[in-house]
Amino acid sequence: MSPINFHKSDESINTPMKAHQTDAGFDLPSAEDVTVYPGKRCIVDTGISLETPIGYFAMITPRSGLAAKHGITIVNAPGVIDSHYRGNIKIILLNTSEDTFKIKKNDRIAQMIFMEHVNFVYLEEVETLNTTDRGDGGLGSSGK
Repeated sequence: MSPINFHKSDESINTPMKAHQTDAGFDLPSAEDVTVYPGKRCIVDTGISLETPIGYFAMITPRSGLAAKHGITIVNAPGVIDSHYRGNIKIILLNTSEDTFKIKKNDRIAQMIFMEHVNFVYLEEVETLNTTDRGDGGLGSSGK
């Protein structure tokens, strides 16, 4: 295991934790009290900033319990926190239910998963692409 440095903007904010040692994601807390109204979105500060090593990024995903029980999800899921970003992680929550949802400071609002990525690829424009058996079939083209 390798440590990743993080900073809390306020010492009263909970440290991101895994619920179980073998979990992939660290639960991120809210740094503030927020009300998410039905059908609306809001930006919620976690008060957490990172020093992620080059070659890695933090992927931000919804918490399944919030989604299943309250209809709370993340608009841009999964979110990407690049290794050179040093500001507080902010989560764009969306309330898909018909009920108002209240978040209290330190409630767990998202998960953060660290992923490795390659830096040695680049895009090259070409006139045509090679063909495959799938071709340009997408969005349900393989049936139910």
